[in-house]
Amino acid sequence: MRRPGYAGTMTGTAPSSAGTAGIRGAVLRTGAALAVAAAALSGCSSDGKGTPVWTAGSSAADSASASASASASASEGATPSATTGAAATAGASPTPGASAAAWKVFTDPAKTVSFEVPQDWIVQSVAPHAGALPGALKITVKDAGGAYLATLQTGLPPQPAAACPDDAARNYVVVSSVPVDLPHAGGGGTIDPHVVFRVIQGYKYFGSYGITNVVGGAGGKSCALQNVVRGPAGKGDYSFGDLTVLKALAPDQKVAPAKAFDTLDQAAKYVNEGSEFANVQRMLMSLKIKN
Repeated sequence: MRRPGYAGTMTGTAPSSAGTAGIRGAVLRTGAALAVAAAALSGCSSDGKGTPVWTAGSSAADSASASASASASASEGATPSATTGAAATAGASPTPGASAAAWKVFTDPAKTVSFEVPQDWIVQSVAPHAGALPGALKITVKDAGGAYLATLQTGLPPQPAAACPDDAARNYVVVSSVPVDLPHAGGGGTIDPHVVFRVIQGYKYFGSYGITNVVGGAGGKSCALQNVVRGPAGKGDYSFGDLTVLKALAPDQKVAPAKAFDTLDQAAKYVNEGSEFANVQRMLMSLKIKN
């Protein structure tokens, strides 16, 4: 069905059991990956091999300070995931959220990008931001009720990361990180592209999902986490997620579309048990971009 503001084609497809199983399998392996929670992370996945990981900052002390909960147990300082209670159940597989049963494929008119979305989600093409490269796309995704979920932007002018003084850097945690095969540029401060969900510490834990190949920050600390992929030469960068940049917010700032959690356990449950993230992760993993 053509919707207002929609520019592109949608084709209904039968659910891909292999694709769904792959995403669910990746999430199910999160429990096993908790055993590596003490590893330091400066980008996405600590091993970069495809298993979603729960990895906190540079030390157990960072995680202990990241949790302001007075009800934390005495053992919480011993493990980066202690505030979630996840370490106690590291051997158990979490129950993943169920993804949608029916999916469709969006393709832009020029067939430069495509991705899958649940059958009842809304995809709209809108005008790219001023300054975008020629041929750039901006495509928004909303759920069946019209609530915003993500934006795909291509042809973004490269923006170097802003300076991050040590006293301004905040602890951040990678809750999920799965590699995805997409065109990208290499170079300093980059890795292979990953679909990630990360949280950064402020007065709450602020979370965001997206695709990135930009390293988050040294020692598990950062001022801003970019959901951006450095594109091939001449193509510009691109972004697919709820935000292009995740920062810790002040109490008087609007949180949405970032997620806000009181504890890391809530963030883990959003990833491991929620159907929204299961659907979003499959959508992001399905992205195809023509070189």
